Amino acid sequence: MQKKLVPYLIRRYLRFDKSQPFITISAGLAFIGVMIGVAVLMVAMAIMSGMIKDFEEKISTMNYPMTIVPFAQQGISSSDLVSFDKQFPDMIFSPYIYSQAMAKQNGQLAGGVIYGVDFSREIKANRFISDAIGGDSQNISKFNLVMGKGMQEELFLVGMDEKVTLLFTDIDPAGLGVMPRMKRFEIAGIFDSGLRDYDTSYMFTSLESLRIILGYPKGVYDGIHIFSENPMEDIKKIKQALPPYAKVVGWWELNGTFFAALALEKKALFIILTLIVVVASLNIISSLLMTVMSRRREIALLLSLGAYKSEIRKTFFYLGITIGGTGIIVGVMLGFFSMYILDTFNIITLPKEVYGTSKLPIVLSTIDFFSILIGSILIVFLSSYYPAKRATNIDVLSTLRNE
Repeated sequence: MQKKLVPYLIRRYLRFDKSQPFITISAGLAFIGVMIGVAVLMVAMAIMSGMIKDFEEKISTMNYPMTIVPFAQQGISSSDLVSFDKQFPDMIFSPYIYSQAMAKQNGQLAGGVIYGVDFSREIKANRFISDAIGGDSQNISKFNLVMGKGMQEELFLVGMDEKVTLLFTDIDPAGLGVMPRMKRFEIAGIFDSGLRDYDTSYMFTSLESLRIILGYPKGVYDGIHIFSENPMEDIKKIKQALPPYAKVVGWWELNGTFFAALALEKKALFIILTLIVVVASLNIISSLLMTVMSRRREIALLLSLGAYKSEIRKTFFYLGITIGGTGIIVGVMLGFFSMYILDTFNIITLPKEVYGTSKLPIVLSTIDFFSILIGSILIVFLSSYYPAKRATNIDVLSTLRNE
């Protein structure tokens, strides 16, 4: 009989009490609050994680996972490139030379950086460039140019095969003065990284083309872009193999402040939204305390008839867990359903020029999910503990005598 007492009391106290309707209303509000809090937390963390991941993918692609740069003006030699290829066959090395340049067309000017690259290597390291030229380096010939969509719009270019004049910072003597070095390029591809800062300032041409214009010697590069599946681990290997006149930089080192700010914003959002669950747990406390107060005589009678205090304590503790736990379960289901709706249907459209994507990215990491789940369970447990303890502190004799 004693084993059946606790489940019986839980079922009894969960029923709607006409004499005390506010108790049931308070318990219902607690359930709804926990449910909404968990669901909102899941959706908010999924959106934040999705945005961070989307930015990481785009920035790491345009900045490249790792970049080798020289300390001295001598640059990186072709022999260094061959050595890296042999030592790290699982990585992709794309050498480059670069210069600042001004693009001029249709009476418009747009400044940026032009990279001379080996397109046969570059398309393996940069998926945006690969998409722009159809994944085939043979589509690029001498003095062809690949530019960002933002720069194309600034120059009012219609599309492919148009010609653009580039003005370089190097100057040539002309009579009594000097003139900037100029060269006409034919547009062979337009890339769209989704990040306007890169789309309006980056241009790519072949190594040979830029080498001729800048007068670079053969076999010398300004640096090497590296593609790696696990750059944060591979950077340690690269550092050990570097010549003394070069260093390697990871994309996260170049953008550490930006992603640190996003991570801080995500943590702050998690704490703020967790308050929804905390506020809902206050309804659990008030509901249980009101149940205890309204059932004082019944509890005293049970204790006088031989019920253990532990059974009374378990009754109210499990009652709170039932209310909060059900809210958590339904909240998790609602959260996953909401994420499915947002991910499947384009309900919320983002301004692409601001966020780099028009679709709301949804990615809920395992760590975030279990943090929400464990945090909510702890809050419900703590909310149920005090009323359960309070229920066993009833003075049996005084209660039966006076009530």
